[in-house]
Amino acid sequence: MTEEPADGGSDRAAPGGAGGTGPRLVPVVVQHAETGQVLMLAYASDESLERTRETGEMHFWSRSRRALWHKGESSGNVQRVVDLQWDCDRDALLARVLPLGPACHTGAGSCFPGPEPPYAILEELRAVVADRARRAPDGSYVAGLLRDPARLRRKVGEEAIELILAAEGSDRAPIAWEAADLLFHTLVLLEARGVSFDEVLRELRRRRPATGDPAAPGGGSAPPDPAGGSTAPGA
Repeated sequence: MTEEPADGGSDRAAPGGAGGTGPRLVPVVVQHAETGQVLMLAYASDESLERTRETGEMHFWSRSRRALWHKGESSGNVQRVVDLQWDCDRDALLARVLPLGPACHTGAGSCFPGPEPPYAILEELRAVVADRARRAPDGSYVAGLLRDPARLRRKVGEEAIELILAAEGSDRAPIAWEAADLLFHTLVLLEARGVSFDEVLRELRRRRPATGDPAAPGGGSAPPDPAGGSTAPGA
């Protein structure tokens, strides 16, 4: 990740170029749109903001190189813009993004030390899968699965069986491995069918009563039947 200027150096000083020269700059706080985690602080010029709006990906101004800086240009860790919000004085900007990789040049998810938010890796994987669906790059495993729905469905089934077989043993590591495989391929299947992971989470929340155990799978009211009939067991 060498395209980014080193964090903590002159690039993070007061706005303006070296010696106060250069384009007018505004500080940009970059925040993960899904988790709320603060990812980084950088500076933007009028030109970088224009490029950000044109491309939908974050562009900044590098004070150390005195040049436009497309975040993730060489590493692939681009940040897709969800929205940009000025503060009340219009002298600082909040950028809510979906990152396709770590924000920090050290490889950390955020430039600010601290524990990663729970399940942040799921948000990262969701963003990557969505990107593969949008761009369909040649040679991409995920894009190949998305182009072949039958293969994708078989793969999910295979991973489920492998998890069941792993669970028959006493070693925990293979269970975690196979569960990760199943979860990853499930995310790809959800993307292929246009179902967001948030919908799955809402369904789990719906099944969770105020007290007691969560409802059993399929508990509560059955999902609607496209044909108009009942989907209850035995129907």
